[in-house]
Amino acid sequence: MDPEAIKIKIRAMAKELGFGQVGFARPNSIPEASKHLQNFLELNHHGEMQWMVNDRRFSPEKIWSDANTAIMLGMNYGPDHDPMENLLERDKGNISVYARGDDYHDVVKKKLKAMARYILTIADPASHPDVKVFVDTAPLMEKPLAQSAGLGWQGKHTNLVSQEYGSWLFLGSVFTTLHLPPDKTDETHCGSCRACLDVCPTQAFPEPYKLDARKCISYLTIEYSGVIDFNLREKLGNRIYGCDDCLAVCPWNKYAKSGQEIKLSARAENDLPDLLDLISLNDPDFRARFSKSPIKRIGRDRFIRNLLIAVGNLGLTATDAHRAAVELLLSDDNAVVRASAVWALRSIAPDRAESLRTKQVEAEIDDGVMCEWNRELADNTAKLT
Repeated sequence: MDPEAIKIKIRAMAKELGFGQVGFARPNSIPEASKHLQNFLELNHHGEMQWMVNDRRFSPEKIWSDANTAIMLGMNYGPDHDPMENLLERDKGNISVYARGDDYHDVVKKKLKAMARYILTIADPASHPDVKVFVDTAPLMEKPLAQSAGLGWQGKHTNLVSQEYGSWLFLGSVFTTLHLPPDKTDETHCGSCRACLDVCPTQAFPEPYKLDARKCISYLTIEYSGVIDFNLREKLGNRIYGCDDCLAVCPWNKYAKSGQEIKLSARAENDLPDLLDLISLNDPDFRARFSKSPIKRIGRDRFIRNLLIAVGNLGLTATDAHRAAVELLLSDDNAVVRASAVWALRSIAPDRAESLRTKQVEAEIDDGVMCEWNRELADNTAKLT
């Protein structure tokens, strides 16, 4: 079959499977991306994400040298309302749009495998075609490849932007040994706009098109395992898993549509859950509550840490129920949770925290937790009253 005819059939199947966009690129078409990645790593902007330090990440060819074509696919997960509205509900937890439904890795990968099987049925058997699928499952620079394939461009927030779907696309890829003509690379259409840069609560963008993940709320609440920097805690607000601010304010979202894949739609319990309903979860309950959710990956302790920051950010508007829940976590087995509980209690009930301080300090063995108890109380309350 003619390569262009194969592309037409692949586009039709992509639509049938629920992908909004599909494009074709050469795996070796993004040489500049490796330079940007090297700079990112040299500046230590990747923080604790040591999995990014992988030689194979610098070139798609190193992942599979036999691949001749990268078929890049985008699935829309656009929200049905402005995610920024959720930030006003301070006693509720804001979960990033992408994590409110089932784990996209599972949903998208299943569809990619279906696409891969289809490609093998339409390819000439004599060419001994082969395929491999990827969706965040390999050290692959999906966003530069997606731009090369014409799906959109990397905006100043470093995420992919589509003229049709705005900033709301999950990316996946099917690599194949087939030689299929590449599509035209998309160009940037950001112009002088700075909306995504200026909205960032933690100023995680040192300059356009560059991200310091160590300041990014998505990194802090998902990838980072330690006690969150004191100077960044207030900026997290009620964000308990991820952040959508830079995505949500992109002007190209005016053309975006709500996602149609049911499994990716927000579960009712993940759309602004009450902080009190989550903060007392033990490990088994956490795993059951977030079964088939990407949130499960970060584990109970990291999630409770995030909730404690959100409760602490309620300041003196927190209720007695919030205070009681936080107090119980002062004795948690995990030191990061205990340290976060100290900060939260000193933020919402400073007098109560001071009355418990001597007893808690005598029993504490972790230096990080001790640091939180010994921090000047004024530091906690100055910005939260």
